[in-house]
This record gives sequence, C-alpha cells and structure tokens, in this order.
Amino acid sequence: MTNKTAPLDKLESNIKDTALIFEGGGMRASYTAGFLVNLLENQIYFDYVAGISAGASHSVNYLSRDIERAKRSFVDLVRDPEFGGWKSFFKGEGYFRSDYIYEQTPVQGGALPFDFETFQRNSARLRIGAFDRDSGEFVVFKKEDIHEIQDLMKIVRASSSLPIFMPPTRLGGQVLVDGGIGPGGGIALDIAKQDGFKKFFVILTREKGYSKKPPKFGGLIKSYYRRYPLVVEAMFERYATYNRTLEELKELESEGKAFLVYPDQMPISNRETDYDKLAASYQLGYAQGKRDVAKWTNWLRG
Repeated sequence: MTNKTAPLDKLESNIKDTALIFEGGGMRASYTAGFLVNLLENQIYFDYVAGISAGASHSVNYLSRDIERAKRSFVDLVRDPEFGGWKSFFKGEGYFRSDYIYEQTPVQGGALPFDFETFQRNSARLRIGAFDRDSGEFVVFKKEDIHEIQDLMKIVRASSSLPIFMPPTRLGGQVLVDGGIGPGGGIALDIAKQDGFKKFFVILTREKGYSKKPPKFGGLIKSYYRRYPLVVEAMFERYATYNRTLEELKELESEGKAFLVYPDQMPISNRETDYDKLAASYQLGYAQGKRDVAKWTNWLRG
C-alpha cells in the first residue's frame, strides 16, 4: 500500500540560521517575484520569513511554495478588470482595490486562489508588519495570529494598504495602513533582529546605491491625513528611517552577516499597472535570480 502524505504533516526547511526578508515596493515586486521563484525552484526553504507591504504578499506566497501565484500576484492580476484604477480610486475603493485583491481573489474559485493548506503545513515562522493609523504603533503579526485564510489575507492587506492610494484596513479594532511607514521603512530588519537573528538574506526592490529622498508632496500628505498626525509624522520620517536601515544592512553585509539581493535595474514604479511592463520586469528578475542563485546558495551554506 502506498503511504500518502497526511494533510497535517509539516513541511520542513533547510535554511535555519538566517532570516529571509522581503522589502516592500508595490508593483516593483514584479521584479523580485523572479527572485522568489528561483528560491522555490532551487528548494531553498528558510524557516523564518518577514515581509512588509508587497513583501508580505511575497512572504505568504513563499510559504505556500506556490511558484505560479508568486508571479501572477504582481503580473497577471493587473489584467483583471476588478484590479483597480482611477475610477475605483475616486469611488473610495483605492487605486488598487485592496478588498478585491487581498480578500476576494485568494479564496477557492477566486481569480488568484491561495494554497492555505500548504501554508499551514509549512513549519517556518512568519512576520508581517503594519502601522496603526491612530496610535502610531507598529503592529507585528505572527503565524499564531492566523487561523483561517480570511485572517491571513486581512493581515497582508493591512500591511499593504498604501497611503492615499488605498483605503486603510480595519482589523481587530485597529485601523491599519502600510507597514512601510513604520520602523525600517519597509524592510523588516528590526523585526528579525528582535527575534534573535544574526544573519539576514534580504531581497530588495531598489538598485544598489539607491537613497530615498524626502516626500515630494508634503502638502498633500498633510492635507489628506490632517486628522492623523502620527501617519503624517511617519511618512515624513520614512526616507531617513529607510536610509538608516540600508546603511545598517550594508554594514552587516561587510561583516558577512547579510546577503543583499539588489535588482540590477528597476524598470517600473511602485504603481505600474501595464501588463507588458510588469511581465518584462518579472522576466528580468527571474533571469537575474537564475544567474545568481549559485552565489546565494554558496553564502547560505558556506
């Protein structure tokens, strides 16, 4: 008799001393989805993954080990007429229709079903960060907070609620916005450090040498969030927070404690919705990952 894998059997990891961190960056994640797919194709399974904003989507797709969904999330989904645009923005649903994208597409029968069973079976730890609009608290969600697919996708939505372009997410009495305006500026380094990690494999969505500048539309930010001064403060401080995190990562890299995966180029913005450009972005990231995966594995197992 053939033994079948029991539904509750755990999927084990083979990288246990290093935190995998996915940076956010909106649709720039189409490029880094190519890196994610290379990790999965080469069976590089970390037992800890942390992500913020678009990095949260990457994190859960990675833990469900779903190569196809990893790509489709940031490429194919833009072809869905319900995805968003200015019409939905002015209706108050967001330029990216987060309710649809995160809470309707993942269910069985949806446009982008999520393999929640495999996600649950994966023994790796998960961390996702979001920002509380009213208290200014940075909220970190864990796998223990997730009991069903609705919990998971509400958390991913909260972390990804891009200020101005997407409505906030209400979850457990809190009103949450994009975790990218919290500590780390969208890179979950602090979260992994707090969990005791000393080594970090960080997938970034900006080219090497990038430095974030102060916000260009400060007046719009102050006007839009005039009732939420803590959001305004966080958005104005984000560039400095982000740059400090990058400097810390570079120092860790020089000490051999971090491996930073930068895109060779970044051909699109965080709000790109053109399918052909996103598909080309993904292919560039996939090709770069395929070229460099031996370097990744040498560092991870060296």
